[in-house]
Amino acid sequence: MTDPRSPARRFLGGSPGNVILKLVVLSFVVGLVFAGFGYTPGDVVAMLTFWIDRLPRIGWDAVVSIGQYLLLGAMIVVPIWLVVRILESVRSRP
Repeated sequence: MTDPRSPARRFLGGSPGNVILKLVVLSFVVGLVFAGFGYTPGDVVAMLTFWIDRLPRIGWDAVVSIGQYLLLGAMIVVPIWLVVRILESVRSRP
């Protein structure tokens, strides 16, 4: 049995198998949401390559736009991650 305090478990937030399962389920749910808005993986890749390609040409405005998207996403992702970590911490107490 692997030590629950091992660096790998601490880094991943749990056992590798559980983390992979959670990521698969979360990826599926996020994929459903994106599909509901009409996005495909190709659309997302095209948007990313478009941003990367245009970045040198449009300069600082693109950096600001990317920063705004990053901030917008972080406003959703970070609180959810924090709540999940807190709930897992509370559950793991004896």
